[in-house]
Amino acid sequence: MNGFSDVRLQLLARELDAGQRPKVYSAPQGMGRIALMLHRWRTRKALLELSDEQLLDLGLTWEQAQREGRKPFWKG
Repeated sequence: MNGFSDVRLQLLARELDAGQRPKVYSAPQGMGRIALMLHRWRTRKALLELSDEQLLDLGLTWEQAQREGRKPFWKG
């Protein structure tokens, strides 16, 4: 999966399981801690650069994209 799909799955899991921590991971298996943080930084930066049409294609609102994209890279 690419980073955008991972973000969408995380947001959907949060909406569906309000109050429960989603068990969706945002990076390929076997990635080290530094690589995971770099992956999060890159995908969140790219998420903030998407147009409204691209966000619509992903099924995300602007608010969801901003909330996820502005999270620090060290937070899952």
